[in-house]
Amino acid sequence: MSQKKYALVTGGSRGIGRAICVKMAELGYNVIINYKGNKDAALETARLVQEKGVEAEIMGFDIANRTEVKQILGSWVETYKDVVIEVLVNNAGIRQDVLLPMMSDEQWDSVIDTSLQGMYNVTKQVLTPMVMNRFGRIINIVSLSGIKGMPGQVNYSAAKAGMIGATKAMAQEIARRNITVNAIAPGFIKTDMTEELNEKELANMIPMKRFGTAEEVAELVGFLASKQSSYITGQVISINGGLYT
Repeated sequence: MSQKKYALVTGGSRGIGRAICVKMAELGYNVIINYKGNKDAALETARLVQEKGVEAEIMGFDIANRTEVKQILGSWVETYKDVVIEVLVNNAGIRQDVLLPMMSDEQWDSVIDTSLQGMYNVTKQVLTPMVMNRFGRIINIVSLSGIKGMPGQVNYSAAKAGMIGATKAMAQEIARRNITVNAIAPGFIKTDMTEELNEKELANMIPMKRFGTAEEVAELVGFLASKQSSYITGQVISINGGLYT
């Protein structure tokens, strides 16, 4: 694979994002690791990526900040015209769980802005070169919450359901350009984000009686990023141990 092919993973410094970055490296992609605040974690991900014999670049920007995305990612795309971002994984997201009557405007806005607006902001910067290249893979990490809805997560459910709708529409727009757009909906996955949850209690609700791993999600991303998945587009694939199907 040419050294000029890149995968961009948003929220790539920890958890599922880190596992995806490593998987992309195993597939031979140079990896752009986006992070918002935790530079040390992003550097650690970069080290794991480089161990696979490819290049890693960390790129700090807040995906919710459109101006910042244009300035940092947009100018990178402009500068490196010989480079193609073939795979985009919109993984970054935040949770601010609270029942709607108690939810602040900020808790609504920050969750919508990160997941839904962030997907738009980032995808917009890399889509035109991808279309010109006539090959690409866009993989949006959504959630069980976006499919069935979860109490205490009206903001998160809305953001992820919005991403699902966008996935299905975009897939139809660019299918003939050999670009697939799919979403992956994880259930309970063992990461920093789920640390505060009562794993023992919640595992009882899951037919497989356990949380998933970030690596299991990354394997599915790897398949959807590969040429083997070229006839799969506009789909939402759940990875949840049978929790809700």
